[in-house]
Amino acid sequence: MAYPLKARRVLPAIALLASISSAQAAPFMIVGNDEKPGVDAQGKAIVNPTGNDAVLIVDLAKPEAPRIVVSLPLENTIVGPPTNLAISPNGSIALVANSMTVTEDNGVRKLVPTDKLFVIDMKANPPKLVDTVRLGKQPSGLSFNAQGDMAMVCNRADGTISVLKIDGTQVTQTAVVPVGPGVSQVVFTPDGKRALATRSPDNKIAVLDVDGGTVTYNKLDIPTYPFPYNIAVSPNGKLAITADNGGGGSSDGNMDAATVIDLEGPHPHAIAHITVEDAPEGLAIAPNGKYAVVVNVNGSNFPQAWFHRKTGSVTILKIQGKTVTPVKTLQVGAFPEAVMISPDSRYIYVGNYNDKDFSILKANGTDVVDTGKRFKVPGHPASGRMGPAAK
Repeated sequence: MAYPLKARRVLPAIALLASISSAQAAPFMIVGNDEKPGVDAQGKAIVNPTGNDAVLIVDLAKPEAPRIVVSLPLENTIVGPPTNLAISPNGSIALVANSMTVTEDNGVRKLVPTDKLFVIDMKANPPKLVDTVRLGKQPSGLSFNAQGDMAMVCNRADGTISVLKIDGTQVTQTAVVPVGPGVSQVVFTPDGKRALATRSPDNKIAVLDVDGGTVTYNKLDIPTYPFPYNIAVSPNGKLAITADNGGGGSSDGNMDAATVIDLEGPHPHAIAHITVEDAPEGLAIAPNGKYAVVVNVNGSNFPQAWFHRKTGSVTILKIQGKTVTPVKTLQVGAFPEAVMISPDSRYIYVGNYNDKDFSILKANGTDVVDTGKRFKVPGHPASGRMGPAAK
Protein backbone atom coordinates (compact mmCIF):
# COMPACT_ATOMS: atom_id res chain seq x y z
CA MET A 1 0.00 0.00 0.00
CA ALA A 2 1.36 3.41 -0.94
CA TYR A 3 1.40 6.02 1.79
CA PRO A 4 -1.63 8.35 1.99
CA LEU A 5 -1.51 11.97 0.98
CA LYS A 6 -2.05 14.15 3.96
CA ALA A 7 -0.53 14.16 7.41
CA ARG A 8 -2.98 15.01 10.14
CA ARG A 9 -2.58 15.83 13.78
CA VAL A 10 -4.65 13.45 15.82
CA LEU A 11 -7.36 14.89 17.99
CA PRO A 12 -7.45 13.85 21.65
CA ALA A 13 -9.15 10.56 22.42
CA ILE A 14 -12.90 10.89 22.39
CA ALA A 15 -14.70 10.64 25.71
CA LEU A 16 -17.57 8.25 26.12
CA LEU A 17 -20.57 9.86 24.44
CA ALA A 18 -23.31 7.48 25.53
CA SER A 19 -23.86 4.38 27.56
CA ILE A 20 -23.58 1.15 25.59
CA SER A 21 -26.37 -0.26 27.74
CA SER A 22 -28.76 2.39 26.46
CA ALA A 23 -27.97 1.54 22.85
CA GLN A 24 -28.28 -2.24 22.81
CA ALA A 25 -30.83 -2.05 20.01
CA ALA A 26 -28.24 -0.62 17.63
CA PRO A 27 -25.81 -2.48 15.43
CA PHE A 28 -22.22 -1.30 15.79
CA MET A 29 -19.29 -0.98 13.46
CA ILE A 30 -15.62 -0.88 14.37
CA VAL A 31 -13.22 1.53 12.65
CA GLY A 32 -9.43 1.86 12.78
CA ASN A 33 -7.83 5.29 12.32
CA ASP A 34 -4.15 5.29 11.30
CA GLU A 35 -2.20 8.52 11.80
CA LYS A 36 1.35 7.22 11.22
CA PRO A 37 1.81 7.78 7.45
CA GLY A 38 1.86 11.36 6.19
CA VAL A 39 3.57 13.90 3.93
CA ASP A 40 5.77 16.89 4.60
CA ALA A 41 5.38 20.44 3.25
CA GLN A 42 7.03 19.40 -0.02
CA GLY A 43 4.67 16.47 -0.51
CA LYS A 44 7.25 13.83 0.38
CA ALA A 45 6.05 10.74 2.25
CA ILE A 46 7.01 10.72 5.92
CA VAL A 47 6.28 8.62 8.98
CA ASN A 48 4.68 10.35 11.97
CA PRO A 49 5.36 9.27 15.56
CA THR A 50 3.15 6.49 16.84
CA GLY A 51 0.68 6.98 19.68
CA ASN A 52 -2.04 8.88 17.83
CA ASP A 53 -4.02 6.02 16.26
CA ALA A 54 -7.49 5.08 17.51
CA VAL A 55 -10.07 2.31 17.24
CA LEU A 56 -13.64 3.61 17.20
CA ILE A 57 -16.84 1.83 18.21
CA VAL A 58 -19.71 3.44 16.27
CA ASP A 59 -23.44 3.24 17.06
CA LEU A 60 -25.68 2.88 13.99
CA ALA A 61 -29.08 3.18 15.69
CA LYS A 62 -29.68 6.14 13.38
CA PRO A 63 -28.11 4.79 10.16
CA GLU A 64 -27.78 8.20 8.47
CA ALA A 65 -26.36 9.79 11.63
CA PRO A 66 -23.75 7.38 13.10
CA ARG A 67 -22.43 8.20 16.56
CA ILE A 68 -19.06 7.37 18.07
CA VAL A 69 -19.57 5.57 21.37
CA VAL A 70 -15.94 5.32 22.43
CA SER A 71 -12.44 5.81 21.03
CA LEU A 72 -9.69 3.45 22.18
CA PRO A 73 -6.05 4.59 21.79
CA LEU A 74 -4.89 1.46 19.94
CA GLU A 75 -2.32 1.34 17.17
CA ASN A 76 -3.51 0.01 13.81
CA THR A 77 -2.48 0.49 10.21
CA ILE A 78 -3.50 1.13 6.62
CA VAL A 79 -0.76 -1.26 5.45
CA GLY A 80 -2.76 -4.29 4.35
CA PRO A 81 -6.38 -4.88 3.33
CA PRO A 82 -8.94 -2.85 5.35
CA THR A 83 -10.12 -6.00 7.15
CA ASN A 84 -7.65 -6.19 10.03
CA LEU A 85 -10.37 -5.92 12.67
CA ALA A 86 -13.78 -7.46 13.33
CA ILE A 87 -16.60 -7.81 15.86
CA SER A 88 -17.60 -11.38 16.77
CA PRO A 89 -20.94 -12.73 15.50
CA ASN A 90 -22.49 -12.49 18.98
CA GLY A 91 -21.15 -8.98 19.46
CA SER A 92 -19.26 -9.88 22.63
CA ILE A 93 -15.66 -9.17 21.60
CA ALA A 94 -13.67 -7.48 18.86
CA LEU A 95 -10.22 -8.25 17.50
CA VAL A 96 -7.79 -5.70 16.05
CA ALA A 97 -4.63 -6.87 14.27
CA ASN A 98 -1.81 -4.35 14.17
CA SER A 99 0.68 -5.21 11.46
CA MET A 100 3.00 -2.17 11.52
CA THR A 101 4.55 0.11 14.11
CA VAL A 102 7.12 2.93 14.08
CA THR A 103 10.78 2.66 14.95
CA GLU A 104 13.69 5.11 14.66
CA ASP A 105 16.99 4.36 12.97
CA ASN A 106 19.61 7.12 13.32
CA GLY A 107 16.85 9.64 13.91
CA VAL A 108 14.79 8.52 10.91
CA ARG A 109 11.36 7.10 11.60
CA LYS A 110 10.19 4.10 9.59
CA LEU A 111 7.38 1.57 9.60
CA VAL A 112 8.31 -1.98 10.59
CA PRO A 113 6.23 -5.14 11.11
CA THR A 114 4.91 -5.99 14.55
CA ASP A 115 3.03 -9.00 15.97
CA LYS A 116 0.14 -7.71 18.10
CA LEU A 117 -3.52 -8.64 18.22
CA PHE A 118 -5.73 -6.55 20.52
CA VAL A 119 -8.77 -8.09 22.22
CA ILE A 120 -11.66 -5.72 23.07
CA ASP A 121 -14.47 -6.59 25.47
CA MET A 122 -17.56 -5.25 23.69
CA LYS A 123 -19.83 -6.01 26.66
CA ALA A 124 -17.89 -3.72 28.98
CA ASN A 125 -19.36 -0.27 29.51
CA PRO A 126 -17.64 1.31 27.68
CA PRO A 127 -15.85 -1.33 25.53
CA LYS A 128 -12.26 -1.74 26.64
CA LEU A 129 -8.99 -3.48 25.81
CA VAL A 130 -8.67 -6.67 27.85
CA ASP A 131 -5.74 -8.51 26.28
CA THR A 132 -2.91 -8.32 23.75
CA VAL A 133 -1.98 -11.57 22.00
CA ARG A 134 1.31 -12.09 20.20
CA LEU A 135 1.04 -13.73 16.79
CA GLY A 136 3.33 -13.99 13.76
CA LYS A 137 4.96 -11.12 11.93
CA GLN A 138 2.66 -8.47 10.41
CA PRO A 139 -0.85 -9.65 11.44
CA SER A 140 -3.27 -8.43 8.77
CA GLY A 141 -6.72 -9.52 7.52
CA LEU A 142 -8.80 -11.60 9.92
CA SER A 143 -12.24 -13.16 10.37
CA PHE A 144 -14.39 -15.03 12.90
CA ASN A 145 -16.27 -18.21 12.07
CA ALA A 146 -20.08 -18.10 12.18
CA GLN A 147 -20.20 -19.60 15.68
CA GLY A 148 -17.76 -17.02 17.05
CA ASP A 149 -15.65 -19.63 18.86
CA MET A 150 -12.80 -19.51 16.34
CA ALA A 151 -10.92 -16.89 14.33
CA MET A 152 -8.03 -16.76 11.89
CA VAL A 153 -5.48 -14.00 11.28
CA CYS A 154 -3.05 -13.71 8.35
CA ASN A 155 0.58 -13.11 9.32
CA ARG A 156 1.55 -11.42 6.09
CA ALA A 157 5.34 -11.21 6.50
CA ASP A 158 5.59 -14.79 7.78
CA GLY A 159 3.28 -16.27 5.14
CA THR A 160 1.26 -18.04 7.82
CA ILE A 161 -2.23 -18.01 9.32
CA SER A 162 -2.79 -18.05 13.08
CA VAL A 163 -5.72 -20.16 14.28
CA LEU A 164 -7.39 -18.76 17.40
CA LYS A 165 -9.73 -20.32 19.95
CA ILE A 166 -12.31 -17.89 21.35
CA ASP A 167 -13.75 -18.50 24.83
CA GLY A 168 -15.50 -15.37 26.07
CA THR A 169 -12.78 -12.72 26.10
CA GLN A 170 -10.02 -15.33 26.27
CA VAL A 171 -8.25 -15.65 22.91
CA THR A 172 -5.65 -18.39 22.49
CA GLN A 173 -3.50 -19.22 19.48
CA THR A 174 -3.86 -22.96 18.89
CA ALA A 175 -2.03 -23.44 15.60
CA VAL A 176 -0.03 -21.71 12.90
CA VAL A 177 -0.67 -22.85 9.32
CA PRO A 178 1.96 -22.12 6.60
CA VAL A 179 0.30 -20.80 3.43
CA GLY A 180 2.66 -18.55 1.47
CA PRO A 181 4.38 -15.14 1.56
CA GLY A 182 2.03 -12.18 1.40
CA VAL A 183 -1.14 -13.97 2.56
CA SER A 184 -3.36 -10.99 3.35
CA GLN A 185 -6.96 -11.94 4.21
CA VAL A 186 -8.82 -15.06 5.31
CA VAL A 187 -12.56 -15.83 5.62
CA PHE A 188 -14.58 -18.83 6.75
CA THR A 189 -17.41 -20.35 4.75
CA PRO A 190 -20.75 -20.11 6.62
CA ASP A 191 -20.77 -23.83 7.47
CA GLY A 192 -17.33 -23.50 9.06
CA LYS A 193 -15.88 -26.40 7.08
CA ARG A 194 -13.58 -24.34 4.87
CA ALA A 195 -11.65 -21.11 4.86
CA LEU A 196 -10.33 -19.11 1.93
CA ALA A 197 -7.15 -17.04 2.04
CA THR A 198 -5.72 -14.55 -0.44
CA ARG A 199 -2.22 -15.39 -1.63
CA SER A 200 -1.77 -11.91 -3.07
CA PRO A 201 1.69 -12.09 -4.73
CA ASP A 202 0.90 -15.52 -6.20
CA ASN A 203 -2.46 -14.47 -7.71
CA LYS A 204 -4.26 -17.33 -5.99
CA ILE A 205 -6.83 -18.17 -3.34
CA ALA A 206 -5.78 -20.90 -0.93
CA VAL A 207 -8.48 -23.34 0.22
CA LEU A 208 -8.16 -24.55 3.81
CA ASP A 209 -10.09 -27.44 5.37
CA VAL A 210 -11.52 -26.84 8.85
CA ASP A 211 -12.41 -29.81 11.05
CA GLY A 212 -13.35 -28.66 14.53
CA GLY A 213 -10.32 -26.74 15.72
CA THR A 214 -7.98 -28.29 13.15
CA VAL A 215 -7.10 -26.29 10.04
CA THR A 216 -5.27 -27.88 7.10
CA TYR A 217 -4.00 -26.25 3.92
CA ASN A 218 -4.69 -28.91 1.31
CA LYS A 219 -2.59 -27.14 -1.36
CA LEU A 220 -5.67 -26.46 -3.47
CA ASP A 221 -5.32 -23.00 -5.00
CA ILE A 222 -7.78 -21.11 -7.19
CA PRO A 223 -6.31 -18.67 -9.74
CA THR A 224 -7.57 -15.08 -9.84
CA TYR A 225 -6.86 -11.84 -11.65
CA PRO A 226 -3.50 -10.41 -10.41
CA PHE A 227 -3.03 -9.60 -6.72
CA PRO A 228 -6.19 -10.74 -4.90
CA TYR A 229 -6.18 -8.54 -1.81
CA ASN A 230 -9.53 -9.13 -0.17
CA ILE A 231 -12.21 -11.83 -0.22
CA ALA A 232 -15.81 -12.26 0.95
CA VAL A 233 -18.20 -15.22 0.96
CA SER A 234 -21.91 -15.01 0.20
CA PRO A 235 -24.33 -15.71 3.10
CA ASN A 236 -25.49 -18.96 1.47
CA GLY A 237 -21.91 -20.16 1.07
CA LYS A 238 -22.25 -20.81 -2.65
CA LEU A 239 -20.01 -18.01 -3.95
CA ALA A 240 -16.92 -16.07 -3.01
CA ILE A 241 -15.81 -12.77 -4.54
CA THR A 242 -12.31 -11.35 -4.47
CA ALA A 243 -11.04 -7.79 -4.92
CA ASP A 244 -8.00 -8.13 -7.18
CA ASN A 245 -5.77 -5.09 -6.89
CA GLY A 246 -3.79 -5.74 -10.05
CA GLY A 247 -0.97 -3.31 -9.26
CA GLY A 248 0.85 -5.10 -6.48
CA GLY A 249 -0.92 -3.16 -3.75
CA SER A 250 -1.26 0.22 -5.42
CA SER A 251 -3.12 2.17 -8.10
CA ASP A 252 -1.50 2.17 -11.53
CA GLY A 253 -4.16 3.64 -13.82
CA ASN A 254 -5.39 0.32 -15.17
CA MET A 255 -8.81 -1.24 -14.75
CA ASP A 256 -8.76 -4.24 -12.44
CA ALA A 257 -11.11 -7.08 -11.54
CA ALA A 258 -13.18 -9.02 -9.05
CA THR A 259 -13.01 -12.80 -9.36
CA VAL A 260 -16.14 -14.89 -8.76
CA ILE A 261 -15.56 -18.34 -7.25
CA ASP A 262 -18.08 -21.20 -7.24
CA LEU A 263 -17.80 -22.87 -3.83
CA GLU A 264 -20.33 -25.67 -4.31
CA GLY A 265 -19.09 -29.22 -4.57
CA PRO A 266 -15.67 -30.70 -3.81
CA HIS A 267 -13.79 -28.57 -6.35
CA PRO A 268 -14.15 -24.79 -5.83
CA HIS A 269 -13.16 -22.91 -8.98
CA ALA A 270 -13.22 -19.46 -10.58
CA ILE A 271 -16.17 -18.88 -12.89
CA ALA A 272 -15.87 -15.18 -13.81
CA HIS A 273 -13.64 -12.11 -13.73
CA ILE A 274 -15.65 -8.89 -13.41
CA THR A 275 -14.03 -5.65 -14.57
CA VAL A 276 -13.98 -2.96 -11.89
CA GLU A 277 -11.99 0.27 -11.61
CA ASP A 278 -8.40 0.85 -10.52
CA ALA A 279 -7.00 -0.74 -7.33
CA PRO A 280 -9.97 -2.35 -5.56
CA GLU A 281 -9.39 -2.98 -1.84
CA GLY A 282 -12.56 -2.69 0.24
CA LEU A 283 -15.08 -5.46 -0.41
CA ALA A 284 -18.34 -6.59 1.21
CA ILE A 285 -21.31 -8.78 0.30
CA ALA A 286 -24.71 -7.68 1.57
CA PRO A 287 -26.21 -9.88 4.32
CA ASN A 288 -29.25 -10.49 2.08
CA GLY A 289 -26.91 -11.91 -0.58
CA LYS A 290 -28.34 -9.74 -3.36
CA TYR A 291 -25.37 -7.47 -4.05
CA ALA A 292 -21.71 -6.83 -3.32
CA VAL A 293 -19.69 -3.61 -3.12
CA VAL A 294 -16.12 -3.24 -4.39
CA VAL A 295 -14.16 -0.11 -3.42
CA ASN A 296 -11.72 1.31 -6.01
CA VAL A 297 -8.92 3.71 -5.01
CA ASN A 298 -8.56 5.12 -8.58
CA GLY A 299 -5.26 6.88 -7.92
CA SER A 300 -6.91 9.25 -5.44
CA ASN A 301 -3.84 8.85 -3.20
CA PHE A 302 -1.38 9.87 -5.96
CA PRO A 303 -1.86 13.59 -6.76
CA GLN A 304 1.10 13.80 -9.16
CA ALA A 305 0.29 10.67 -11.17
CA TRP A 306 -1.17 10.80 -14.67
CA PHE A 307 -3.98 8.52 -13.51
CA HIS A 308 -4.89 10.57 -10.43
CA ARG A 309 -8.56 11.21 -9.75
CA LYS A 310 -9.90 13.41 -6.98
CA THR A 311 -12.13 10.65 -5.65
CA GLY A 312 -12.37 6.92 -5.51
CA SER A 313 -15.45 4.91 -6.43
CA VAL A 314 -17.55 1.90 -5.57
CA THR A 315 -18.73 -0.72 -8.04
CA ILE A 316 -22.08 -2.32 -7.20
CA LEU A 317 -22.32 -5.98 -8.23
CA LYS A 318 -25.73 -7.63 -8.55
CA ILE A 319 -25.82 -11.28 -7.45
CA GLN A 320 -28.37 -13.63 -9.02
CA GLY A 321 -27.60 -17.23 -8.26
CA LYS A 322 -24.07 -17.63 -9.58
CA THR A 323 -24.29 -14.75 -12.01
CA VAL A 324 -22.56 -11.57 -10.83
CA THR A 325 -23.08 -8.40 -12.86
CA PRO A 326 -21.77 -4.84 -12.37
CA VAL A 327 -24.81 -2.57 -12.31
CA LYS A 328 -23.58 0.81 -11.09
CA THR A 329 -20.52 2.88 -10.21
CA LEU A 330 -20.72 5.69 -7.66
CA GLN A 331 -18.09 8.26 -6.69
CA VAL A 332 -17.17 8.42 -3.01
CA GLY A 333 -14.33 10.29 -1.24
CA ALA A 334 -10.56 10.49 -1.60
CA PHE A 335 -8.55 7.32 -0.97
CA PRO A 336 -11.46 5.04 0.00
CA GLU A 337 -10.54 1.89 1.89
CA ALA A 338 -13.07 0.04 4.05
CA VAL A 339 -16.68 -0.73 3.17
CA MET A 340 -19.38 -2.01 5.51
CA ILE A 341 -23.01 -2.97 4.86
CA SER A 342 -25.65 -2.74 7.59
CA PRO A 343 -27.22 -6.00 8.84
CA ASP A 344 -30.49 -5.15 7.05
CA SER A 345 -28.56 -4.58 3.77
CA ARG A 346 -30.04 -1.06 3.42
CA TYR A 347 -26.98 1.12 4.17
CA ILE A 348 -23.40 1.10 2.92
CA TYR A 349 -20.57 2.95 4.68
CA VAL A 350 -17.35 3.69 2.76
CA GLY A 351 -14.33 4.99 4.68
CA ASN A 352 -12.54 7.84 2.88
CA TYR A 353 -9.02 7.90 4.33
CA ASN A 354 -7.90 11.30 3.06
CA ASP A 355 -11.24 13.02 3.73
CA LYS A 356 -11.46 11.66 7.30
CA ASP A 357 -15.05 10.59 6.82
CA PHE A 358 -17.47 7.94 5.59
CA SER A 359 -19.73 8.20 2.56
CA ILE A 360 -23.22 6.97 3.46
CA LEU A 361 -24.98 5.16 0.61
CA LYS A 362 -28.49 3.69 0.65
CA ALA A 363 -29.64 0.51 -1.10
CA ASN A 364 -33.12 -0.35 -2.32
CA GLY A 365 -32.63 -3.88 -3.53
CA THR A 366 -29.64 -3.52 -5.84
CA ASP A 367 -30.32 0.15 -6.61
CA VAL A 368 -27.74 2.09 -4.60
CA VAL A 369 -27.71 5.87 -4.24
CA ASP A 370 -25.56 8.36 -2.35
CA THR A 371 -27.50 9.95 0.51
CA GLY A 372 -25.20 12.97 0.24
CA LYS A 373 -24.42 12.62 3.94
CA ARG A 374 -20.95 12.11 5.37
CA PHE A 375 -19.95 10.78 8.78
CA LYS A 376 -16.86 12.62 10.05
CA VAL A 377 -14.32 10.78 12.19
CA PRO A 378 -11.39 12.20 14.20
CA GLY A 379 -8.65 10.71 12.08
CA HIS A 380 -7.97 8.75 8.91
CA PRO A 381 -10.19 5.63 8.62
CA ALA A 382 -7.92 2.85 7.41
CA SER A 383 -10.13 -0.16 8.15
CA GLY A 384 -13.61 -1.07 9.29
CA ARG A 385 -16.02 -3.97 9.78
CA MET A 386 -19.72 -4.21 10.54
CA GLY A 387 -20.95 -5.89 13.71
CA PRO A 388 -23.91 -8.29 13.93
CA ALA A 389 -27.57 -7.37 13.84
CA ALA A 390 -29.01 -6.04 17.09
CA LYS A 391 -30.71 -8.59 19.35
